[in-house]
Amino acid sequence: MGKRRRRAAPSERDEDFTFISPVVKYLLFFFNFLFWIISLVMVAIGVYARIMKHAEAALACLSVDPAVMLLVVGVLMFFITFCGCVGSLRENICLLQTFCICLTIIFILQLATGVLGFIFSDKARGKVTEMINNAITHYRDDIDLQNLIDFGQTEFGCCGGVTFTDWSQNVYFSCEQKNPSRERCSVPFSCCIITKQKVVINTMCGQGMQELDYLLAGEHIHTNGCIDKLVNWIHSNLFILGGIALGLAIPQLVGMLLSQILINQIKDQIELQNYNMKHRSDPWG
Repeated sequence: MGKRRRRAAPSERDEDFTFISPVVKYLLFFFNFLFWIISLVMVAIGVYARIMKHAEAALACLSVDPAVMLLVVGVLMFFITFCGCVGSLRENICLLQTFCICLTIIFILQLATGVLGFIFSDKARGKVTEMINNAITHYRDDIDLQNLIDFGQTEFGCCGGVTFTDWSQNVYFSCEQKNPSRERCSVPFSCCIITKQKVVINTMCGQGMQELDYLLAGEHIHTNGCIDKLVNWIHSNLFILGGIALGLAIPQLVGMLLSQILINQIKDQIELQNYNMKHRSDPWG
């Protein structure tokens, strides 16, 4: 009669073997730790901005308060990177899967937003026009918004949304006869054409410019609106914007790849441990 052959007990070398790569594990940990620190900085800046902001309704024209947006993004990043950090360090499949799923959802949403923005470009342009017009209306209500608009008009060499007369939508620059403002029919100084010869900027250079016709006003200020300038800038910098989008997507793809590799390695390690435990308890099996 045949005898059952005794299976050799697992050697000490087999006991020490692991499928989990320390390179993948700690690379994923430090990858998440870096973005975890960035998320904390974002949350701190967002909280500070909200505390220091006195005119809370001033940036309502931007649909979303930048400070609130920074807080939301920071908290979301904190949660996701926390799952990645702890999941990789503790080799926790649940946390790693949460991390991977969150990154996948965010990546899909970003991709869908880009595609929809390209397909419905007219609606996107209309939304941008609405935001700029609202920003013009609230120009004097908030110093941060004012600086943002002045920076945009100076950098792009533009004035208003569609044309320089859009500034009549602001109560201070309105051309209505009953407007008592000293800035009636004017435009901000950021609309002015500033040459290198002008050492001192005349902040009153936009005074009464809305009362002039298009050609005459064009000798002193930028008469073209910022929307067309922005669209032209986007078209001429598509490769740069594409590179930025790719730069934002690569860390997400790397995080998803590393987390999935580590999840598979942990599963293999669990199977190995179960196998060793089974044959340690039943060496004749």
